[in-house]
Amino acid sequence: MKTDSGLPAAAGGLGDFVAARESPLTARSEPRALHSTFIIRLNSIIDRLEPAKTFPQAQPLEVDLGSGDGTFIAQYAQRHPDRNFLAVERLLGRLRKIDRKGLRAGLANLRLVRIEASYLLEYLLPPASVHALHVYFPDPWPKRKHRKNRLVNPRFTELAAQALTPGGTVYLRTDDPDYFAQMTAVFAANANFLLGETPPELSSVFTDFEKDFLEKGVRTLCAAYRRR
Repeated sequence: MKTDSGLPAAAGGLGDFVAARESPLTARSEPRALHSTFIIRLNSIIDRLEPAKTFPQAQPLEVDLGSGDGTFIAQYAQRHPDRNFLAVERLLGRLRKIDRKGLRAGLANLRLVRIEASYLLEYLLPPASVHALHVYFPDPWPKRKHRKNRLVNPRFTELAAQALTPGGTVYLRTDDPDYFAQMTAVFAANANFLLGETPPELSSVFTDFEKDFLEKGVRTLCAAYRRR
């Protein structure tokens, strides 16, 4: 499963951002990571991203928090060339897989960043800059003593409200009923959000985890919340 906790780590390759020096919060990357087209290297971990400079065209931005191997985001970005997509992943190996998929598909509307999802939301995304947040199958941390590590919590709803445009939507998926109950409870408690719907066209695009769950007969739980 995906991991959401730990210190923020940023790394990547050639793109719109070039690191001036190694940050103590920046993960070390191997030299071959520097030959990527889509992985962006952060110039700073305290300055906000500038989507207009990150993508070749100014289009509505959607962010996939915890992209796994990119099965979902590569397909969805290919279906929607009129939108820009930022894939966020902590593990460099996964990011490279997404990068290869993006290169093969020629996805000019896809960029990747290696950093913790909550850190990106709080410090790097400009306020009201995101039209949709996709949060699919984050680590459920099933043990009660570990639940404090879950990505989706009351603070997450505040950060999501900060990043989303008015009318923007956060889409949630999980296979864990207890985590789903927590997800829906915290968003229902935030007055900035209204209950929304997941379009059939979106729910038909599966993640790598979801494909495995479906093959095993495990049910996917979905929810959507729209920013007021």
